[in-house]
Amino acid sequence: MDFQNILADTQGKIQTITINRPNQLNALNKLTIEELSTAFKNAEADAEVRAIIVTGSGEKAFVAGADIKEFANFNVEQGAELARMGQESLFNLVENLKTPVIAAVNGFALGGGLELAMSAHIRICSDNAKMGLPEVSLGVIPGYGGTQRLPQLIGKGRANELVFTAQMIDGARAHDIGLVNHCVPADQLMETAVKMATKISRNSPTAIGCAIEAINAGFVDGTNGFEAEITAFGKSFGTDDFKEGTTAFVEKRKPSFTGN
Repeated sequence: MDFQNILADTQGKIQTITINRPNQLNALNKLTIEELSTAFKNAEADAEVRAIIVTGSGEKAFVAGADIKEFANFNVEQGAELARMGQESLFNLVENLKTPVIAAVNGFALGGGLELAMSAHIRICSDNAKMGLPEVSLGVIPGYGGTQRLPQLIGKGRANELVFTAQMIDGARAHDIGLVNHCVPADQLMETAVKMATKISRNSPTAIGCAIEAINAGFVDGTNGFEAEITAFGKSFGTDDFKEGTTAFVEKRKPSFTGN
């Protein structure tokens, strides 16, 4: 499928989705969100894809935020609908994919860009990255899940500080507070992401999907994460991957997982 604002490239078992609006610092407009949603769904449906990397084109930005011009004149109802549609069509979608998503954060990840990175399962940033949620400086709040995911990742107090001050932090600080898993030199960012994706791709996709489901359940109000884990654990026993994994262990060979 041809996209206007993103690129989707599959190499082996890894698909890389690149937001490709460098002249706009890869800002998220309506079309870009729609195309990202489609690309992630397509990758999830492709049994050959075992891991997804999402990044931004160029050296300046992962995603420098939402395209403010598109909603500057919205009213209350339109604003709420903007947030709802964005969360449901992209950010929640990414978080709940059964195929693990690695955000390779290059340069600026602000507002919706940081919210996209936070919806990914793993985050790696370059040492020149700048991250933040500056929405309150525009008279609005994060609307794509930022007020929920940021406290989950770094704690309520630190999240309050970042949101209330609208400050940016660098990659090293983001790593120190647990916002990203790794901070690496800019010229090693994609190499590091691909290396991690390759390692993930060797493991059972059905087991990883069950693990994502169980981990996410622990953050859903009214859901018992331990019970979700028990259910997902039991589900694993009915898969071909479980049979292959245990057989390979007994036979002292590397498993060949099919994702079934």
